[in-house]
Amino acid sequence: MKLLIVIHHRFELWRAPGWFGQRLAEHFPELEVVQRDSYEGVDEHLRDAEIIFTISLRPEQLAATRHLRWIHAPTAAVHQFLFPELVDSDVILTNSTEVHGPVVAEHVIALIFALAKKIPQATVLQQRHVWGKETMWREGYCPREIAGLTLGLIGLGSIGRRVALMASAVGMRVIAVREHTSKGAPEGVEVVFPPSELDTLLAQSDFVVMAAPLVSATQGLLNSERIARMKPDSFLINVGRGPQVDEGALEDALRSRRIAGAALDVFEHEPLPPESPLWDLDNLLITPHTAGLTAKLWDRHYDLFSDNLRRYLSRQPLRYVVDKHKGY
Repeated sequence: MKLLIVIHHRFELWRAPGWFGQRLAEHFPELEVVQRDSYEGVDEHLRDAEIIFTISLRPEQLAATRHLRWIHAPTAAVHQFLFPELVDSDVILTNSTEVHGPVVAEHVIALIFALAKKIPQATVLQQRHVWGKETMWREGYCPREIAGLTLGLIGLGSIGRRVALMASAVGMRVIAVREHTSKGAPEGVEVVFPPSELDTLLAQSDFVVMAAPLVSATQGLLNSERIARMKPDSFLINVGRGPQVDEGALEDALRSRRIAGAALDVFEHEPLPPESPLWDLDNLLITPHTAGLTAKLWDRHYDLFSDNLRRYLSRQPLRYVVDKHKGY
């Protein structure tokens, strides 16, 4: 049985370290483990692999496989795999949402505090050697307390559930929108709305956090009409996917102070082009898709994947299986 690990990415952290495949080979001697950081010369391995650990797969690569039964993605998002040939196949697809969820949730909480306490503005003043207490108070929105504010979550997956726990622990009221309200409210969430009541959530929230998977229903979800439903002193945070927020509409809302501010970790086009007008907005905090970065990343990947690998070899149900028709 062959396991093929193949990840090609310009960012070094996203590439599997050498010890990853070596450790799997040691712990699972019944497997033939092949690890590559490029698709060059892997045609033979694609044909023979029963399990593939990869960040993406093209239709022609899937067509070249003969024994493939399981694909594991080291990402939470799996839209890159959802082409018809794979969706309609018997190949199991799992993802790594539980690897990234806790780390991204910490980033969300950091952004909430940074926005509420005007940390980016203080940084600008520091760079200018300005003691700007009056400026911090008078210009734009006032610094505010977190406790007692309402956090509106769009999505209650691994990220959303952890954000809810953390936010409620510091005194925030947490409300959420989820597709299946029959699942109820997880710990830390006061109210769960169906997608049809998204406007109700937006109107009540001091912070709106986009943490949903990218599917057709969430593409462009926060457009100008939806942003207009937000409170004038509210903030938008996006750690989901860039195309879920209309960046032009958000830019207009920020320039006109229709909402107080925003923080974006994901963008429609990445890297964000130097000429993008978003860079120059003084009420927008930009992080360059770093919410999931952690020195523990590949240890977390190993724990999750090796557990699922043991399940696979002993014919037990896998965890984190993606519904390929729903897209998450």
